[in-house]
Amino acid sequence: MKKVLILIENGFEDSEFLYPYYRFQEEGFKVDVVGPKANETYVGKYGVPMKSNLSPAEVNVDDYEAVIIPGGKAPDRMRINEGLVRIVKEAYEKGKVIAAICHGPQMLIEADILRGKKATCWKSVATDLKNAGATFIDAPVIVDGNIVTSRFPADLPKFCQETIRLLKKGG
Repeated sequence: MKKVLILIENGFEDSEFLYPYYRFQEEGFKVDVVGPKANETYVGKYGVPMKSNLSPAEVNVDDYEAVIIPGGKAPDRMRINEGLVRIVKEAYEKGKVIAAICHGPQMLIEADILRGKKATCWKSVATDLKNAGATFIDAPVIVDGNIVTSRFPADLPKFCQETIRLLKKGG
């Protein structure tokens, strides 16, 4: 069974975690949740509790097809965790699909994988994205190579559709 990773930390945007979490299972993927600590409960912006099943040290990127990064305040917390940033950077270097929504591109910025890329994000992250060498485009979803980005919860259907499309064609 093919697998995807979803990164988690306190303050995640509940819908941006839950929608992909279940949508990718519907597509037949095993979804692993990685947070700073394994078997820890993280609480979303609106109070949804979700438990991680892996820590960064337990992740072998080769076992996964994609890394999904929800937004909210979680990416700001995640980007100071070297293990979580390493997962994003390594996945990118190995040609895996990286999908980030809302504030999620903060992790792409921290992993330094946006130079010369087109991307979108929540409007307060747009300047950071540009300063990281990316071209900001205000659109529901932007696909550049193996990177998929979206702006906010209303973009989730297109975000998941494009990520799944990339995964079906082999990344």
